[in-house]
Amino acid sequence: MPRAVYVLALGIFAMVTSEFVVAGLMPQMADGLDATIPQIGYLITAFAVAMAAGGPFLTVAVMKLPPRTALMVLFAVFLAGNVLAATATGYPVMMAARIVTGIASQAFFGVGISLCAQLTRPEVRGRAIAVAMNGLMLGTLLGLPLSTLVGERFGWRAAFWTISALTLVAAVATLAGVERLERARAGGGFREELGVFKNPRLWLALSTSTLIIGATFAAFSYFNPILTELTGFSTGTVPVLLIAYGAATVVGNTVVGRFADRHTVPVLALGLVLNLLFLTGFALFADLPAPAVVCMMGIGLVGVTMNPAMATRVQRTGNAGPLVNTVHSSFITLGIILASSLGAVVIDAWGLRAPLWLGAAMAVLGLATVLPDLTRRPAPASDASRPAEVSAPEPDSAPIRS
Repeated sequence: MPRAVYVLALGIFAMVTSEFVVAGLMPQMADGLDATIPQIGYLITAFAVAMAAGGPFLTVAVMKLPPRTALMVLFAVFLAGNVLAATATGYPVMMAARIVTGIASQAFFGVGISLCAQLTRPEVRGRAIAVAMNGLMLGTLLGLPLSTLVGERFGWRAAFWTISALTLVAAVATLAGVERLERARAGGGFREELGVFKNPRLWLALSTSTLIIGATFAAFSYFNPILTELTGFSTGTVPVLLIAYGAATVVGNTVVGRFADRHTVPVLALGLVLNLLFLTGFALFADLPAPAVVCMMGIGLVGVTMNPAMATRVQRTGNAGPLVNTVHSSFITLGIILASSLGAVVIDAWGLRAPLWLGAAMAVLGLATVLPDLTRRPAPASDASRPAEVSAPEPDSAPIRS
């Protein structure tokens, strides 16, 4: 596997730590910004809206740059957003900071995943994406609980300063570990990339990703208040539970990465069924510590860990270019938007169990979007990956490494 893929995982780790930090510090930030828990939840929504709406535009702006240069530009924007968050004087400034970091994070995912495709052979792209996405899983395993601990001990502003320092480390590692390449050509030109969106199967694949992540984030966005107010854990115990949840995501991501290339759609279907069971169990037994923790770990195993299979399905249906990957990330974050915003609404109406039932409903809808491909007769092996390769002939790609 190319060294650059591992370096990209570090950059994604920084992005995800910043994205998730609000979920781990909701009570502290609510006190510090004179806001309510639902209002802090809307900061998660704002980050996601910025990713979904602004990320593709920023990706288009850097598409003509060499990949490493594009990544450095995105690091700079992301760093500026985190510094603004650390120095926020009130809720509106924090909201602006989350929007800036969200836009940069989304574009980074699109450019980074496209670079993974540029550096690896088509038959191992799912595994390469899984390696890069370990940054996402480690962000949950280490970044979220550590930033939560820093925030609890030194104040929530210290958590954002820590993320700013981590961003600088990731940027330096990218300069050293990602070689200079010409502009990525995995999806062809701008018009050619836009053309793949005429395929209705691509939109179906994108909607599946929205619902998978939405089902997971309906629960994840409110783990902290659910675990403390319903299950009865102390605030000091929550970071430990989040570490365990993060460990489950690392395990799940590794397993999914192994099967994403050959069994893409069955993996997605199985993951949705299991997530439905775990979300329902969590909703039913949220007041019982042992079952609640088991269900929480289960969500970690089969939730965001579907990313390698989701990305593989989208790339095979569309292409592996930066715009398609960024739009895919936008649909993923649309799931976060729906889950976190509707989660806040249903909490106000029905209490803290309601987001778990919301997640279960989204998992059911996700299964409905997978069934057409699950029952579809497989294409011949020679055609299986053709949609992803039509606009990305190997001679135009960067040197291939395994």
